[in-house]
Amino acid sequence: MSLVLHYNVRSLFARKGTVAMTTLGIAMTVAVFVIMLALAQGLRATLVASGSPGNAIVLRKGATSESVSVVRRDFVPLVSSLPQVARDADGDSLVSPELLVVIALRRLTDGERANVSVRGIGPRAFAVRPSVRVVQGREPRPGLAEVAAGLAASRRFDGISVGRRLKFGGREWDVVGLFAAGDAAFESEIWGDVNLMMAAFQRPVYQSLTVRLGDPGAFASFQAAIDADPRLDLKAERERDFYGAQSAEMTTLIRILGAFVAGILAVGAVFGATNTMYAAVAYRIREIGMLRALGFRRGRILLAFLVESIALGLVGGLVGCVLALPVHGISTGTTNWAAFSEVAFKFRITPPLLVAGLAFAALMGAVGGLLPAIRAARLPIAQEIREI
Repeated sequence: MSLVLHYNVRSLFARKGTVAMTTLGIAMTVAVFVIMLALAQGLRATLVASGSPGNAIVLRKGATSESVSVVRRDFVPLVSSLPQVARDADGDSLVSPELLVVIALRRLTDGERANVSVRGIGPRAFAVRPSVRVVQGREPRPGLAEVAAGLAASRRFDGISVGRRLKFGGREWDVVGLFAAGDAAFESEIWGDVNLMMAAFQRPVYQSLTVRLGDPGAFASFQAAIDADPRLDLKAERERDFYGAQSAEMTTLIRILGAFVAGILAVGAVFGATNTMYAAVAYRIREIGMLRALGFRRGRILLAFLVESIALGLVGGLVGCVLALPVHGISTGTTNWAAFSEVAFKFRITPPLLVAGLAFAALMGAVGGLLPAIRAARLPIAQEIREI
């Protein structure tokens, strides 16, 4: 059997023209497939990275996002007093009451206006999220019309740089700092004092509480304490789970779109592989007859040609993965439907995505080579011997 497989794989190099065209078709299909998956993976990774395993987010019961949540002011001390909440060196609870609103700013790339999330934060917001750090300037101070912006927002929108002023909410805000958040969605936001933001946008209540837990394993007891308090119309979620759920709808849509586009291209690639393998069978009737005369059974002939077609697909898959690799790390943006604002993220090509691309290529090769392989196995041995 190894002799037959060796012969079939070597034959790929004997038909350079048709093999190259088929390989290119499969490669382009795999490249599109991997890029679309990388798009969905990048968006999901960005939103999931916004959540910390040591944090919980508290919203109104029934709320699916911050934009539709309501947290009354008098709820804050009740949540802050729970024993599961972490405290700083001064004994203050690491809880950040927050507000999320949307403003329109002009994009640097095309000059069009797009929605940007503005987050009102409590004075301990940076302590609650240790992954967020100021890389230029300083944190905005409570009680002052100051804001800090994420690096992604500063690169995508006009007027976001230290020393500039932004006008929104009926007043001007000094940009005093830029922060990084490990490519999380927070880098697409603008942060400022929550109480001033509430006054500027005429919001009498908070929308969420972000809580740092003293022990990440204490989330269950923290959640139970929230649910058991009849004074609180609130629910607690793990911050990472919350932001992961925010990405589910968009990433599912991107994957469906990617599968649809790749499926259309795959039809052409499969037909190309089929034609190539039919030509190979017609060209090698003599060789097939020789193998049959030597005692090789139909099943082995079928398997050999099927393996040849799969090998052809894998070659195309490898080329397609190489073509897709340059998009890794490229920044782009899309609308986060949960917040109705633009979020910047990067294409992420991971080893599992490359494996999926190769598996897709092998599948195209197998489907394209199945009928020709069956034809090769069913050729009458008398006809093959006459050819010899």
